[in-house]
Amino acid sequence: MDGKLRIAIASDLSGFPLKKAIAEYLAGRGDVKLVDYGIESETSPQPYFVQAPKVAKAVQSGQAEKGILVCGTGQGMAIVANKHKGVYACVVDDVFSGERAKIVNNANVITLGGWITAPFLGVQIVEAWLAVAFTQKMEFKKDFLENAFRQVVAIEQENLK
Repeated sequence: MDGKLRIAIASDLSGFPLKKAIAEYLAGRGDVKLVDYGIESETSPQPYFVQAPKVAKAVQSGQAEKGILVCGTGQGMAIVANKHKGVYACVVDDVFSGERAKIVNNANVITLGGWITAPFLGVQIVEAWLAVAFTQKMEFKKDFLENAFRQVVAIEQENLK
């Protein structure tokens, strides 16, 4: 391994401009290896339910450590991604929710809305999400957060066989 953080990314047509901006930002970082599952242009659209499993499966298999999905609202991508065992996807619309997705929920995938989030803000959200660790800045609740995540995993084990 080259020591770089492996991030998978994909979008549907509605999320393409935002995905493109985020992918360009990540490609420019020296500490990230980007796995881009498209779409590549507005002329080659794929629906969210086709794109989300590509990133979810990359995270499941360990091909990527984190994933980013972009559709119109982020909601459809989150629904589909969360149908995959070991994937913890949160819809994020602002820097605070992006950061808290990792700190509080230990999200390994974030989803964004291309109809909602401007490209500049999308990059800031991704930066915030990547800059923190699970329970960081909330050490006073560390035990609670770790237990809550274990409970989420237990629910997953019970329901996603």
